[in-house]
Amino acid sequence: MNRTGMLSQAAERGRVWDMIVVGGGATGLGVAVEAASRGYTTLLLEQADFSQGTSSRSTKLIHGGVRYLQQGNITLVLEALHERGLLFHNAPHLARHQSFIVPNYSWWEGPFYGIGMKFYDMLAGKLGIKPSKHLSRERTLELIPTLEPEDLKGGVMYYDGQFDDARLAITLALTAEDHGACLLNAMRVEGLIKNKGLVSGVRAVDAESGDSLEIMGRSVVNATGMFVDELCLLDDASREPMIAPSQGVHIVLDKSFLPGDSAVMVPQTDDGRVLFAVPWHDRVIVGTTDTPIEKPVMEPGPKEEEIEFLLTHAARYLTKNPERRDVLSVFAGVRPLIGSTSAKKTAALSRDHHLEISNSGLVTIAGGKWTTYRKMGEDVVDHAMKVAGLPERPSRTAYLNLHGWSADEAGNAPYPLYGSDARLIKRIEKENPDLAGLLHEKLPYRKAEVVWATRNEMARTVEDVLARRTRSLILDARAAMAAAPEVAQLMADELGKDQAWADAQVRAFTELATGYILEG
Repeated sequence: MNRTGMLSQAAERGRVWDMIVVGGGATGLGVAVEAASRGYTTLLLEQADFSQGTSSRSTKLIHGGVRYLQQGNITLVLEALHERGLLFHNAPHLARHQSFIVPNYSWWEGPFYGIGMKFYDMLAGKLGIKPSKHLSRERTLELIPTLEPEDLKGGVMYYDGQFDDARLAITLALTAEDHGACLLNAMRVEGLIKNKGLVSGVRAVDAESGDSLEIMGRSVVNATGMFVDELCLLDDASREPMIAPSQGVHIVLDKSFLPGDSAVMVPQTDDGRVLFAVPWHDRVIVGTTDTPIEKPVMEPGPKEEEIEFLLTHAARYLTKNPERRDVLSVFAGVRPLIGSTSAKKTAALSRDHHLEISNSGLVTIAGGKWTTYRKMGEDVVDHAMKVAGLPERPSRTAYLNLHGWSADEAGNAPYPLYGSDARLIKRIEKENPDLAGLLHEKLPYRKAEVVWATRNEMARTVEDVLARRTRSLILDARAAMAAAPEVAQLMADELGKDQAWADAQVRAFTELATGYILEG
């Protein structure tokens, strides 16, 4: 993806796009892939960076949702399990199977959760992974030696999926481009263009140049996630908000806190949430909280009570009790939940997606979750093509291989998440062997990835590279800060920027990364 070339396409006078998608998170990118793969001319505009908001701050799970099963939302679980199976097929380089253990500390938990997980297996049907099973106390501790042994009766093992959320987002952007879509980050939509009361385009501002664009489209899709109400208000200033934002916080620990390959899932915590401790990129992610907030922001900060909740619950279930100094990074994300006047807790609000078409023809998609991004995109395009009067074309995404499709993890090492693009990154290393070096001794990423991201993945800032093209900021915030000067220099060389730009980038990233570090 080349931003200069994409910008030229978007600014082309007289062009009318079949679909303009506003929002470059999981939902918007799913819509773009769906629309472009059907042959509709597609433009996606993202105000910041692809997946910069909620979509890069998940628990990194592709799952049916055990909690939704507890709530009796069988339809959502069925849909999510089906989509989970499709993603394993469509992106084997990004999604993998993950074993989970539910520890049992009361006599009734074994049979209770065992039956529940068998039902979960049954709902997955032919797209299931492996059957769940009971574990003895000894086998449970063998698989998770740091699990709290006092009163442990045994465990239930089941299987779900895991992925790298921001890397999947970039892969979807590349997939959409492969099918002819035009995508732009740092392009904020500030108004809607209407003709006789119907939405016919958008007014956007390029955050890099400050230039304004008027872009025409036969349909406009509002897929802005936590900011969905803002675009709705541009369409109709009198409408009521649909989002009840909730904040989720995760802490990242060293792998020694949870050795082995299995994750821990606690079905019921003090606040009614499911708690996970999941191995990820040779670290452990513990989360998540669910705290109602007044207003969504791009860079939310963790609240002290959320951090204490996670540390306390991690200590309750692990023998190695984490302290503040053990936290490598803490990150927060906003969930754009569909509001309900009857729901007393955000944990009870709907994760189903909600689709509506306004009187002006604005197509809005809200809610949902990463696992069902593809189905959400399919539903949106089914409706948007009718709004736009486009020729009906069937969905192709159920078995559409995503960009870089490859099951050769060993052959793509040390860049398995890039799939078949790994060979192209290795070519960059051959051209300049210095780029084969690590960015930092505590991070698994190499300098060649910075060059690749800048040339081919529309990375425009040091934050884009360290937070999303690589996951350095989440894996170890201090190491990411230390790597920032080198990243800035590599990017400056690629983008033709001067030292002042590089210095400003380092300062901006350092300020951001400080918020991911726990003091004291």
